[in-house]
This record gives sequence, C-alpha cells and structure tokens, in this order.
Amino acid sequence: MNEHVEAFIAYLMQERALTANTVSAYRTDLEQFLQFCAGRGVTAVTAVTREDVVAFMIYLRERQYSNATVARRTAAVKSFYAYLTTAGVVKNDPTQSVESPRVAREIPKSLTPVQVDELMELPLRYRTPERMRDRAMLELLYATGMRVSELVGLNIGDVSVTEKSVHCVGKAQKVRMIPISESALTALEEYLDIARGQLVSDESADSDTLFVNHRGGRLTRQGFWLILKQYADELGVSDLTPHMLRHSFAAHMISSGVDLRRVQALLGHASLSTTQIYAQMIQPTQPNT
Repeated sequence: MNEHVEAFIAYLMQERALTANTVSAYRTDLEQFLQFCAGRGVTAVTAVTREDVVAFMIYLRERQYSNATVARRTAAVKSFYAYLTTAGVVKNDPTQSVESPRVAREIPKSLTPVQVDELMELPLRYRTPERMRDRAMLELLYATGMRVSELVGLNIGDVSVTEKSVHCVGKAQKVRMIPISESALTALEEYLDIARGQLVSDESADSDTLFVNHRGGRLTRQGFWLILKQYADELGVSDLTPHMLRHSFAAHMISSGVDLRRVQALLGHASLSTTQIYAQMIQPTQPNT
C-alpha cells in the first residue's frame, strides 16, 4: 500500500501544491487508516471495502476522537480513494457512499483591542535583541493577519519599507501583498537596524532570513510557539495561540467597517464563507485567563 500513499503524497505536493503541514497531516491520517485495515487482514488498497471505511470511523469514535478529527481523517481517506479511482488503481471507490461527519463551525476566539495593546507592550519591558525581534513579529502578525508559517518564512526582501507592505506566500503558493501598520513598520525597522545584527553570527551574515533565532538561523514555527507561550503567561492568557492573533486581526478589521472581501483577500482565504464567520464575532470571545 505504501507506494500508492507515496504517489498520492507526491500528487498533493506537486499538483495541488499543498503546504508541508497539510501533506504531513494527510500522511498521518492515511497511515492510521492503512494500519487499521491491515489489522482486519486487508493489505491491498484494491481490497478495501465500504465496510472497512465505516469500521474505521467507528473505531475512531470508540476511542473518543473528536468529531473534527474523525471528519478530517474520513476526508483524507475519501481524497485518497478519489485519487486512486482517477488513476485507475481501483475500479470502484469504497468511500463514495460514505458521508463525512458534520462538524459545527465554532466562532474563533480573539483578543480584545486592549489585550492586543498589552501584548505588544510586553517585549518592551526588557530591551534585548530577542525582545526587539519578538515585538516586530507580534506587531507584524497582528497587523497583517498572516499565518505563523508565513511569518517565519519571510525574507528581508519580502518587506518593503517604502511601500509599507509585505510580500506573503500563502497556501498553494498564492502570493498576496499586505499593507503594514505604522507601529509594525517601526518595530520592524528597529529590529532590522539594531537587533538582527546582534543575533546573526558571522557565518550566517549573508542570510536573507527576516526573523532569526539566537543562533542566527531561521526561526521555526515551533520556536515562535514557545516564544508566544512565554508572553501568554506574562499576559495571563492561558490559551493564546498564533492563530488567535490572525482571528483578532480579522475580527477587528470587520468591526471597524472593512469590507468582507477585502479581509478575505488580506487573509488569503479561498472562500468567502471562511471569512464570513468573523462577521459573527460582534464581541470577541474572551480567552481563558
């Protein structure tokens, strides 16, 4: 079965241009499904039946996986077999009549404008290169609504100080130009002029990476999560995540009267319905404190 999974993974990366994180999730979901099928004595993708797929869904529920997780893994299996059917590997798609669980869309949590202001003030308590970098990252993340993977993937050349904008490559390699607020621009200039040079070693001095770690290498998503966790503790917000800043950006933009389609373009949403959920956020949901 593995060769078919690898071919499907290659298709996702090359033809559909999905992000590495999304492709990794597909791989994990399919590996669990195939292991489950092997445990039932089914070792060929052509031998999988509708009953196997339904049994897998029941198996996930019995182990108390969330409805969203069951839905995601079912969708992964359905996508896999749609690919195999199109490729002629299987004649009949065993998932065709299997319905994915319905997942109620929850209203995202966001910070209040006051909480955002307090968060942006935290890095200023100590004037170190790391904290100057942190302030620039937090300001830019909130000012643009970028995903954290997009933020850490930025190079210096992606930021235009004169045009006050940032060049962002999002999902499926879609490019968007996002304006930068004055406060974010000020924090970025200070970081580039003063702090970055102190973080970059001589060996990596020619690197074009925008946000670097204490060793001068590119900061990772996991690294940013750890940094944000420290500020979340200082702020007293236990469930603060990078995506919550994206939610806050969208909610505050809409509440200030920005057109929904404009917000959709800034966020890089493929569908307007994804953006419309922020219109329901009349009052931001308070994070746990």
